[in-house]
Amino acid sequence: MKPIKIFGVHAVQSIVDYSPEKIHQAWIAQNRQDRRFQKLIDSLVEHGIRLEKVDRKTLDKLSEGKNHQGIVVDVEMPTAKTEYELRQAIMDSSEPAFFLVMDHIQDPHNLGACLRTADAVGVTGVIITKDQAAGITGTVCRVASGAAETVPVYQVTNLVRVLNWLKNQGIWVIGAVGEAEQSLYQTDFVGSIALVVGAEEKGLRRLTRENCDMLVKIPMAGKIESLNVSVAAGVLMYEAFRQRNE
Repeated sequence: MKPIKIFGVHAVQSIVDYSPEKIHQAWIAQNRQDRRFQKLIDSLVEHGIRLEKVDRKTLDKLSEGKNHQGIVVDVEMPTAKTEYELRQAIMDSSEPAFFLVMDHIQDPHNLGACLRTADAVGVTGVIITKDQAAGITGTVCRVASGAAETVPVYQVTNLVRVLNWLKNQGIWVIGAVGEAEQSLYQTDFVGSIALVVGAEEKGLRRLTRENCDMLVKIPMAGKIESLNVSVAAGVLMYEAFRQRNE
């Protein structure tokens, strides 16, 4: 498995906290000595991770000119799980399901942001499509800040088939579309659910929409017609989280 480069103090700290065994090597700035940075270095040393002090030019090259904050690490890439593993996880679980389904989301920043929120609200797993969609990449991992390691991501080839299987397992499939008549605040999110959000500009595809049990909208008072998909997914997940924890 080919390692990826992760950089930035917060992103690296998240990996140290959740999966230090996946860090192969770290390159650190030879002239940064602040307290927060030194605490991170101490954690790397404690886990036996090989460190190499380098100059800024080397760090700039390793991070492809992005804001590395003086640290870059080589990390084993987390991998998406299969549809078979999704089915097994659902059948083996006795807890109410809480899935986020992403229909052809192509922006890795949006996928990473959704994973981070999914971790915060205790989502069972995130289901993504295999074709014409973002997979787990270095950008996704950096934006997710550790959530790519803690939230199971299931990559499927036929989303409609999976949605129908979920429904057969007693999981209520709820799609988000701007023109729905029912508000998410009028919707019951308690029990086993799968929240479905669509692609950045096109929204839910026709077949995806038709195979949802229910369609809901996020009320909006402004003039802009839609929210960024990661923001919309966050609103949906937190409303579900609120109801499920009352």
